[in-house]
Amino acid sequence: RDVLRKESLPFELRPVVEAALQSSEQRKQADDSIPSLPVADGPVKMIGISRPLQEVFKIVGRVSQTDAPVLITGESGTGKELVARAVHEYNPRRQGDMVAINCGAIPENLLESELFGHEKGAFTGAVARRTGRFEQCDGGTLFLDEIGDMSENMQRKLLRTLQEGVVRPIGGRDSFAVDTRVICASNTDLKHLVGKGVFRADLFYRLNVISIDLPPLRQRRSDIPLLVKHFLDTISREEGVRRRLSSSASKAL
Repeated sequence: RDVLRKESLPFELRPVVEAALQSSEQRKQADDSIPSLPVADGPVKMIGISRPLQEVFKIVGRVSQTDAPVLITGESGTGKELVARAVHEYNPRRQGDMVAINCGAIPENLLESELFGHEKGAFTGAVARRTGRFEQCDGGTLFLDEIGDMSENMQRKLLRTLQEGVVRPIGGRDSFAVDTRVICASNTDLKHLVGKGVFRADLFYRLNVISIDLPPLRQRRSDIPLLVKHFLDTISREEGVRRRLSSSASKAL
């Protein structure tokens, strides 16, 4: 028996109906014994029917109706960017751009230009004006992954932008307003970094208006067969050959 909340229907209704149409006996007699129940078959496909993931879907359904900042936490590989895209795609901001940036993969001097842009001649090599991601995502969503790796200087500049809703390109004299929703993610405990003095407390509370903690796969093992079938189906389509998994291989996974 399943209980669905109205805010999570876009994510949960289809798989529940599909599951109801298949008797347990039919599933036992299936050739590959793996159900095919993608949870969200919309703009962003999130796969899983486990209770921990259902809780995530419910939160996504609620926050998608707001423009509040979202902080997504979880181990590497849990799907933080996928959740961020779901929040964007189920929000009116889907008409605008969504850009993802890995803050830990870009040096500080380049990250500032990446986020806020720069004017021609602002520094050596700035041969033309560059539009920053905040400006590009005006009316859309900016996803900042691994926000915990951002330097203190960049944290301060990001906080100013979030507080005032304006950006100033490097080398620019004037600031201008932007309407950009910010979603951040981290695989480290930001509250712990705040306690160590590595991450600004005021920025943390500015970003952590709504939090989504993604469970690792070991905490939602019932989703493993669904993910296996999804990837096998993808490989089968690409190769033009039907791939199946034996019962013993499924149990091993």
